[in-house]
Amino acid sequence: MDTSKTTPGSSNSREADWAAIEALDNHAKAIAKTTGCAKDAECRSAPVGNRGCGGPRYYIAYCAATTDSVTLFRKLDEVKAAENAFNTKYNVVSTCEFRMPPAVGIVSGVCAAR
Repeated sequence: MDTSKTTPGSSNSREADWAAIEALDNHAKAIAKTTGCAKDAECRSAPVGNRGCGGPRYYIAYCAATTDSVTLFRKLDEVKAAENAFNTKYNVVSTCEFRMPPAVGIVSGVCAAR
């Protein structure tokens, strides 16, 4: 079964719905390449998910030179929409703090948060 096509929120199980979000999240991580950049300025970060009170769950670092950014952001939009639907369906709440994007750069040869 291709879980990247599963619609989160379409099952009757919280665990199955979250597994569908995790599958989308893992696909986004696979799209985000961390290798291939030679300078810190080529590294970027992107928000992932949608917490109950709003804002991303975390940020993912990637190399802009080797990552298909359009494909990555399309997948991240899917993750955000799926998590928003999950949060609504299950009345998820979270702490309300603003998470700033991390500083990113080359760390041990790959793009990573600093």
